[in-house]
Formats: sequence, C-alpha cells, structure tokens
Amino acid sequence: MLPARLARGLLPALLRGSALRVARRGLREPLPGESSAAASASASASSAQPAGPGRPLPRDPTEAGGPERPRVGQEEQSHPGDRPRAVVRDVRLISAKTGYGVEELISALQRSWRYRGDVYLVGATNAGKSTLFNTLLKSDYCTAKGAEAIDRATVSAWPGTTLNLLKFPICNPTPYRMFARQKRLKKDATEAEEDLSEQEQKQLNVLKKQAYVVGRVGRTFFYSQQRDEAAFEFDADSLAFDMENEAVRVAHKPTKQVELTAADVKDAHWLYDTPGITKENCILNLLTEKEVNIVLPTHSIVPRTYVLKPGMVLFLGAIGRIDFLQGNQSAWFTVVASNFLPVHITSLDKADAVYEKHAGHLLLQVPMGGKERMAEFPPLIAEDITLKEGHGESEAVADIKFSSAGWVAVTPHAKDRLHLRGYTPQGTLLTVRPPLLPHIVNIKGERIRSSVAYKTKKPPSCVYNLQKKG
Repeated sequence: MLPARLARGLLPALLRGSALRVARRGLREPLPGESSAAASASASASSAQPAGPGRPLPRDPTEAGGPERPRVGQEEQSHPGDRPRAVVRDVRLISAKTGYGVEELISALQRSWRYRGDVYLVGATNAGKSTLFNTLLKSDYCTAKGAEAIDRATVSAWPGTTLNLLKFPICNPTPYRMFARQKRLKKDATEAEEDLSEQEQKQLNVLKKQAYVVGRVGRTFFYSQQRDEAAFEFDADSLAFDMENEAVRVAHKPTKQVELTAADVKDAHWLYDTPGITKENCILNLLTEKEVNIVLPTHSIVPRTYVLKPGMVLFLGAIGRIDFLQGNQSAWFTVVASNFLPVHITSLDKADAVYEKHAGHLLLQVPMGGKERMAEFPPLIAEDITLKEGHGESEAVADIKFSSAGWVAVTPHAKDRLHLRGYTPQGTLLTVRPPLLPHIVNIKGERIRSSVAYKTKKPPSCVYNLQKKG
C-alpha cells in the first residue's frame, strides 16, 4: 500500500522505458474533479501510455447510455490542468469479478500494445487490481504455461493485501494466436447458456448473484496435455461471497506443479500487479475491517428509493446524511450503496438526537462499537447543496456521493429546485456530480403503505456474450 505522494514519485521511475500502464479505477472513489471511470492520467517522462478500465459495470443494465456514460462523464468532469499531461489510449468499463468486458479489454490491449514492453496494473487501494490480475492470469493475455505455473494474487476488501510486485508473462499475440483467439470468441458468441456444461452453468449462476451483466472469460490455448477442466476457466466460486459476507471456501483438486524455465521467460514481457495507492479523503481509511466489509458491496446493489418532503433527513449508516431543507414538492432519493449499509429516515428536528443516540449502535451500524468508537470517529461536517431544476419524476438531476460508501441519486419534480445539506465525516470527500445512472429511480416497486420507502426491485441478470434462446 503506497501513500499518494510516494506513488507520484515512484511510478515515473517504475515505468521508465517502454511500458503500458493499465490504470485500475473503481467507480466509487474518483479523484477530486475526475470522473469515476476515468483512467489515471498521472504522467511520467517515459513512453508509458495509460489505458483505463473502470471497475464496476452500471448497476442497471437497462440504463440509457450504458457503458458509454462514464466515458461522457470523464469528458465533462475531468480537469487535465490538475495533473501533468498524458496520453490516455483507451477507457474501458469492466468487471474483473464477473468477467464483463474483460475479453474486449484483452483484445484491445493485444491490438494497441501488442508485445512492445511490460504492462503495469496501477491504481488506488480497493480498485480491484488483484482481481483483474487473477482474471487476466487465467485468460489469453497470459502464456498458457504461465497460467498454470503462477499463483493467484490475494483478493481482500482490506486495503494493502498486495505487498510486492506480482507478475505473469504476457502471451505474444502473433497472427496465428490472434486468428485462433478470434475463432474461439466467434464460436463462444454463438453458444447459449443452455448449451454449456453443467459446471459452466453453475459458475455463471454464482456470478449472476453478484452482478446484473456477466461475461465469460475463456482461454484459447492450454499448456497441459490432459486437463480435467473445460475451456471456460473463470473460477467464480473462488471470488464468491455468501450473504453473511464470508468467503465461500472451495476445495481445489491437487495438480502437478508446473514451473517456468529460463527458456520460457527469455525475452519475455510481463504484466505487473502493483501495491495500491492510498486515497486521500477516503472514508475507508477511517473504518475497521469489519466496517469495511459492510460498506463495500459483495453482491449486486439493489437500489433503494425513498420519497421525502422538505424537513426530512436521510441517514446512510452514521457516515452520510442528507437534509432536505427546501423544495416546492417532495422528491425521490435513490440510495446506491451496499445493501448491508442501513438507511434511516427521520425528521429534521429529530436528526441530531437520532445520530447522538444511535451512531455506533445497531440502527446505523457503521461505525460500530458504541460511544468508545464514536469518541475517536471524526464528526460529520455539513456542506450546503443547491441542485438545478428537475427534469421530471423519471430522471435524476444529480448524484450526491459519499466517498467510497456509495451515492444518492436525487430526482425532483420538473422545474423544482432543491436546497439540501450533505454531511460526511471530517477529512472525507462529499461530491455532487451529474447522475451516473439518471433513470435509476425507475428501478423500484410499489410504494410501501404508510411509508416513505418503495419496495426494492432487482433487474434480471444476463450473460452479455452468450446467445439468448427463444
């Protein structure tokens, strides 16, 4: 785990020479003034060129604009003057955990970078670099023998689990290999889920519990002469979590250890997984490991929508708060955060008392540990927010983002202007941005009787690179 100031000095030296940076960015924690899916543009004096996959895919697969919205947001919100100029070759929206967009990322890397030098996977802590490293390790981007010889990186919600430079040898994308890969991808794209083996279907079903849009990641070439596993090598179970946030333990069959020889790595180019860069103003820096496991989602986020009147308050745990101070009519507030992180609605005159009584306890959950924990936890700091006129009850005008804890999409009535007040712990960042998912308010059920809450509604999951039968 690298402090941001140290990383800014170290990375140019690390990347000196011919190298490609794949900047791994999660959508939960952008740098100030930068879009959440934007690639890191910290430049070096070397010939390194950054490419940037943003971590999670949109939570709503029906969202207008889909994967292109983060790219638009990058153009609208990025401030190139804030950091040295760099050439961003590409921006890709992927999920290394579920496989969404990974095959396209591999093809793009092989086309643009080919085999000209090493590739460095860089980014902030908790951006998912190690998960992407493990997915690429078992894909066509790694040599067939390297995929069997090299162990996976440790994946954990706790920052700083990658302590050394992990690496694997990159497969040289020769014309023959590229042709064979494209042939495999075309064949895979004609298959339906019902055509897959029972093992593959089981793996995909596990992934569907964690995301709305899932992708297959396979291999074209294999080193072992005899393999027990099918061509679909993406190990979903090893990345799965149950509803109690505990890792699913999988018993792996013992296999013969394969080792890389000097001849295998002679003149090889490598992909490196680097330690994460510590983000400033990030709420995760204030939380314990148990609290982090509540805040960081492990399953598909199901949006939670509430209709509030002026004078009402929304608590996101005890780490985020929105006061609805002024507006002509009620408005909808859609929470996009881990479903283990509780939301509590109260009135403005009771809000301070609720926080004083329940912060650190079961009702608000995070932080946890009672008065002793809250005595060391930073106080909530207020920031006034005025939103532009509403577009109507089906489209949000803004997201209010609580550092890495999630965001709240605000949807006023048409032409209604809202005055709000947002709170985050001292030392963390509250951001108001154009809505990432402007129509997410529509992903809700009926309003619960005598309540400000709506029933939740989870869209169906699908495998985007498989055919649909019927």
